Amino acid sequence: MIFISFLFFFNILPNENLKKGLFYAIAMVILVGLQPIIANSRPAELDSYIFAAMTCIIESIIFFPIIMIERRNLKISKIEDPKKTIEIESLLNGWKKHKLFLVYLGINFGIAQILFFLSYQLAGAINGSLAQKTTVIFSLLFGYIINKEPIKKSQVIFSFILLFGVTLAITQGLFNLLEFNLGVILMLITVAIWMLGHAITKKVFDKNEATPIQLVFSRNALSGIILFSTYFLLFPLENFNLLFNPINIFYFLAMGTIYGVGLFCWYKVLTCLDVSKASVLGSPTPIVTAFFAIFLGEIFNLFHLIGLFIIIISIYFIVREKKE
Repeated sequence: MIFISFLFFFNILPNENLKKGLFYAIAMVILVGLQPIIANSRPAELDSYIFAAMTCIIESIIFFPIIMIERRNLKISKIEDPKKTIEIESLLNGWKKHKLFLVYLGINFGIAQILFFLSYQLAGAINGSLAQKTTVIFSLLFGYIINKEPIKKSQVIFSFILLFGVTLAITQGLFNLLEFNLGVILMLITVAIWMLGHAITKKVFDKNEATPIQLVFSRNALSGIILFSTYFLLFPLENFNLLFNPINIFYFLAMGTIYGVGLFCWYKVLTCLDVSKASVLGSPTPIVTAFFAIFLGEIFNLFHLIGLFIIIISIYFIVREKKE
C-alpha cells in the first residue's frame, strides 16, 4: 500500500527534481527496511563486533569511488568559477586538519554500529525498527545542547507523542516500562550516539570544511580499521577463519552494500527534497521490515500499525516545525 501511494505521487509530481527525490526515497525505504532482516538472519557465528567491522569496511569501499568523483567535480568547479576558489579549496582539503575529530567519529560510529546489530538481535527486527525512529527526538535534543538550535513547544509535545507511539507498539499497549526489552534500550542508546556525532559534525559542515560524502567515507574507513584491529584483542584468533566462509562473505557484502547504498540514496533525497519531506518519506521503513520479518517468524500486528501511524504523524510535525 505504501509503495502504491508513492507511485501515485510519482505520476502527479510536476517537477522532475521531485520525481528523482521520490525515486531515491523509495529505494532508501526498501534498503533501510532490509537492514534489520539481513542483520538478524546472519549466521549465529557472526558476532556483532566482526559484523560491524566488516560492514564499515564494505561501506568505505563503496563510498571511495563516490568521493573521488566528488573531488573531481569540485576541482572542475574551481576552474570554471574562480570566485569560489576559497570555498572549494576548503571542501577539498579542509577536512584533513580535523584528524582527531575524525578519529572520534570513527570510534563513535564504530561503537554505534556494534550496538545497532546487537539491539536488533535482542529486540527483533520490527521493534528495533520502530525504536530507531526516535532519531528525530535526539536530533532536537543535541541540536539544542550543542548547536543552540531553538526548540518549539509543539516539537516537545510531538516528541512525547512519538515516544508514546513507540511505547504503545513495543509493549503491545501494556506500557510495562519496567519490562522494556534490552534491545530497545540499546537501540535508543545507539540512536543517541548517532545523533551526538551528527550534531558535532554540523559545525564542520557550517564552516564548509567537509562534505557529507567525505565524512561518511572517513568515519566508516576509520570505524572499520578501529573495530577490526581491536577485534582480536577481545576474541580468539581462530575467529579469523570467519572471514573466509563463503556464507559469511555473502552477509558481509550484503549488509555493507545495503547500508552504504541506502545511505547514499538518503543523501540523494536530501539534494532533491527538503528535510521535512525527506524525513516523512523515509519514516515508513518499518513497513518494509515487517513484510520481510515474516520470514524471521515475527508478526506485524495492530499495535505496531497504530504505533507506526502515530510515529509518522509526529515526525511530520516535528520536522515541519524545525523547517519553519
